[in-house]
Amino acid sequence: MRVKRIQIEKEKTEQSEVDLSLLDKVIDKYKGKKGNLIPLLQAAMDIYGYLPEQVFIKYEKDLGISLSRMYGVATFYSQFRLNPVGKYIIKVCHGTACHVLNATELTEYLEDALKTNDGETTEDGLFTLESVACLGCCSLAPVIMIGDEVYGKLDGSKAVKIVKEFKLKEKEL
Repeated sequence: MRVKRIQIEKEKTEQSEVDLSLLDKVIDKYKGKKGNLIPLLQAAMDIYGYLPEQVFIKYEKDLGISLSRMYGVATFYSQFRLNPVGKYIIKVCHGTACHVLNATELTEYLEDALKTNDGETTEDGLFTLESVACLGCCSLAPVIMIGDEVYGKLDGSKAVKIVKEFKLKEKEL
């Protein structure tokens, strides 16, 4: 099963200005090296958490990499994000075992509880909901992953309860 990356058409949100000087060392490290595009994009992801438009413009100007090539790579690989994400990314597995055991229900319950759609971030910026092809935890199906923690043998209400616990922890901080 292949999970489609759904692009929601919305007004383009203003991305805040970013400190592009943070990329100078990265550019120096990879300038002129063959196969540098993915490491350059990964470095920018590490710095900003997503790939702001200004990063592409700087790489084009400083390294001569075409915008179309960079966007082609950035939109092909799911590791790259073009928009900011929530503090917690909730990955819902839709692999075969999870699908058979009703992963769709998990996604629907989470969408309702978070008041957001799959692939989007909550208004408070706390959670991003994301369907993934497989998390490799088939014996625990259906599963979600938040950060590095896997939660298995779930139904919709159990998944929502886990998210509510994260919200409570955030209020305590």
